[in-house]
Amino acid sequence: MIPLSRRALLAGTGAAALIAAMPALAQQPVMPPVRRIRTNGIDLAVYEAGSGPAVVLLHGFPGLAFSWRHQIPALAAAGYRVIVPDLRGYGLSDAPEAVEVYDIAHLTGDLVGLLDALGVGKAVFAGHDWGGLLAWQMPLLHGERVAGVIGVNTPFIPHWMLWLHPELVGAVLPEGRTFIADPGIDPIAQMREVYSPNMYVLLFQDGRVADDAMNRDPRGTLRAAMRKGLFTSAEWDALQPKIAHMEYYGQPLPERLPGKDVLNAQELDFYVRHFERTGFTPGINWYRNLSRNWKAGLDIDQTVRVPALMVSGANDVVLRPGMAEGMEAYVRDLERHVVEDCWHWTPEEKPVELNRLMISWLERRYSSR
Repeated sequence: MIPLSRRALLAGTGAAALIAAMPALAQQPVMPPVRRIRTNGIDLAVYEAGSGPAVVLLHGFPGLAFSWRHQIPALAAAGYRVIVPDLRGYGLSDAPEAVEVYDIAHLTGDLVGLLDALGVGKAVFAGHDWGGLLAWQMPLLHGERVAGVIGVNTPFIPHWMLWLHPELVGAVLPEGRTFIADPGIDPIAQMREVYSPNMYVLLFQDGRVADDAMNRDPRGTLRAAMRKGLFTSAEWDALQPKIAHMEYYGQPLPERLPGKDVLNAQELDFYVRHFERTGFTPGINWYRNLSRNWKAGLDIDQTVRVPALMVSGANDVVLRPGMAEGMEAYVRDLERHVVEDCWHWTPEEKPVELNRLMISWLERRYSSR
């Protein structure tokens, strides 16, 4: 693991050095024009900038292509073709109603069709949060279309056992009890053994309580979710049990939110307009396919055979930096960094640091020159 030190901040050449000299570039993002592209039976809204080796940026939940607004101009200036979709169910992209069309076969199929439509053979896939889960699945399911992977906050953990990592379950187990995840058993079934029914992933499986609560107040939901300046992981584990059990969504919002807003007023308005249109249910449907995704991947080799970069947020309490320990057993060509003083929303919290790390790695592995 490589902490983001002063040396790392100064790493990189070419466009990375340009960004270091002109940090205002990362602070004044402008989204490119949007266009709709037909792929895999749906239309995706896609933002594209620059030319050169292709880099596809995949947002998380609850996110949008807009979540990468700080990275798009930086990567384009560095000599890369940046392709950023509102993923299936989000933003201006189509949002089919059936739950099963949000499984990993459809989600990765969307990206293969997107590359086909744009005439791109291979791309580096960079993903944050759920976008990271999707990015790590691309080389497993469609390795011939993947040049590399950048995981932002989201580590690679085989067979969808992310929420059963010892760093997470250890915080909720009674003293003296141990639990070891079994890749051969449905992760949702195992999570029910460990967590309370209101743990957000489990709550998403059981009816529409969470959907209805979140859809009633998109602004409040987004503000409550997108926080920084919170507790560290160690402090988090010492709080009341419902915190360790990750009872995040579908719960009454506190009168005073902890920490600080990630988004300014104009950015929050942008998110709110989009989620008022789509609601949160399409994004929640991604979670409702975890069992299906696990079953479909049981016989798939979990080795990632392309170069990869892993960037963790030091204070992310769900996707903790320690969860990236041991990734080298499955991701053979891996470089890891930790961004200090950063919580979950790294692309928006620490854009300058993330841009430098991404561009430095890309220039060393996929030169734009």
